[in-house]
Amino acid sequence: MKRKSKITKKRYLLGFITITLFLAIIRLLFPSIAQDKTKALSNVDSTRVTEKADSAKIKEQSTPSNTTISHFFKSDGSQKRNRIVGVRDYDESFPDSQPQQLEAALRYGVKPVLNRTDAEKRKGELVYIGCNPYYNLKKLNNSIPYLVPRAAILLQDIAHNFMDSLQTKGVPINKFLVSSVLRTKEDVDKLRKHNHNATENSCHLYGTTFDIAYNKYAAVTRPVRNDTLKWVLSEVLNDLRSQGRCFIKHEKHQGCFHITVR
Repeated sequence: MKRKSKITKKRYLLGFITITLFLAIIRLLFPSIAQDKTKALSNVDSTRVTEKADSAKIKEQSTPSNTTISHFFKSDGSQKRNRIVGVRDYDESFPDSQPQQLEAALRYGVKPVLNRTDAEKRKGELVYIGCNPYYNLKKLNNSIPYLVPRAAILLQDIAHNFMDSLQTKGVPINKFLVSSVLRTKEDVDKLRKHNHNATENSCHLYGTTFDIAYNKYAAVTRPVRNDTLKWVLSEVLNDLRSQGRCFIKHEKHQGCFHITVR
């Protein structure tokens, strides 16, 4: 039976010196090995610094500041309650005449639509505006639910802002009703026979104009007085008109706001 040889101190030192000399020779013959390792360590350190910086940036951006963090809640978490202001006078606040609105309609609208057959061929220029969660369409007897994209976006913004405003004022949610949209030349001819406000060269011909009823709404949570909802709607419309987004005429006899995008 053979004896197991012990590793003496002398042998251990000799082996350590041999390995060290071998590694030193390798480093001298292939210096890139040491450089790659140093570079790798440097990249790791750099990545850690970048990750820390990114983490700090994300934390900073996600930390609530003194600015408003919600349309509906204050910074302390309590619900906002804005009072209803409305406008001083509807006719004074929304006086934009037919010539003003027609000028915008000619600038941003499509070529007048002759009839419903012609309208079917023009869908590449128009946007369908039915079936929306923010507003309802009344039964359209003298128009069809199409607008140019610019006007469709305006209508969507009005409806969205109206909903937000109802929420922040503590008013039960109601949708407004769109009562008239794109009219064909045939529609205008028929309408003029019993509506003296309908002009031959109507803005509705160009897909830039729509009417929002102010004397009837569709309740989502529960009904509210029409006057209350009209006050809130008038605030929203007045804001967008002040931003230069649209022209608005308060139509007394038709019970609507006549709106053209600009």
